[in-house]
Amino acid sequence: MEYLRTVFEKHGFLLTDQQVRQFRQYYEMLVEKNKVMNLTAITEYREVVVKHFLDSVYLGKYEELSGEISVIDVGTGAGFPGIPLKILYPDMKVVLLDSLNKRIRFLQEVIDALSLENAQAVHGRAEEIARKAEYREQFDYCVSRAVASLNSLSEICLPFVKVGGCFVSYKSMKGMEELELAGKAINLLGGCIGGMPAAAKKPVEHFILEERSAQVEPMERNFIRIGKVKATPRKYPRKPGTPFKEPLK
Repeated sequence: MEYLRTVFEKHGFLLTDQQVRQFRQYYEMLVEKNKVMNLTAITEYREVVVKHFLDSVYLGKYEELSGEISVIDVGTGAGFPGIPLKILYPDMKVVLLDSLNKRIRFLQEVIDALSLENAQAVHGRAEEIARKAEYREQFDYCVSRAVASLNSLSEICLPFVKVGGCFVSYKSMKGMEELELAGKAINLLGGCIGGMPAAAKKPVEHFILEERSAQVEPMERNFIRIGKVKATPRKYPRKPGTPFKEPLK
């Protein structure tokens, strides 16, 4: 438990005793459930701390996430980045969205066990959920660590973001190449690379996650920031599967 606290402190995140316990319990539930279903290929404790937990919350270095903001995590999988963000920023309202119901059942177990208030696990395809009034353009942030091209992710994520909000894609180094190809699609969907024109931020935040003392391989990471400047046309997202089979260009 002290290792987790120390790593977070090295990167500027101070954890309460309760947050340390919540992260540890989340880890224990994750590796136990991973024995019977495929949640993550990374299970060694120190690697999970750096490559899942720290990576998930690092957005807080670049965005103001405290207070009662609303976040939807699209394609959340095992709960990354949504659950670590919720643990670190308890006033945040979080929706965890995934298309696989057994993952959603696991995430609900985590929410209950960690007593996370204003956290909801939702089963469904993003292309369908984004058309529902209670979710469409209702969130300050949409975040996603999903492995997909940025133009495909923009189509399924930007419809959730309210005008003035932001879609943040967690990417590896390849994210820069994807950004160059996604510009037209982003504009079509009501987005603006880098955020609102009146308060534009860097479109890409590059950082390196490393913890040499734990012999965890360094990870080069990017946050790609796409602001929402106008409403997404009603015809987007297209029917389930289409954004990935036929990405907007």
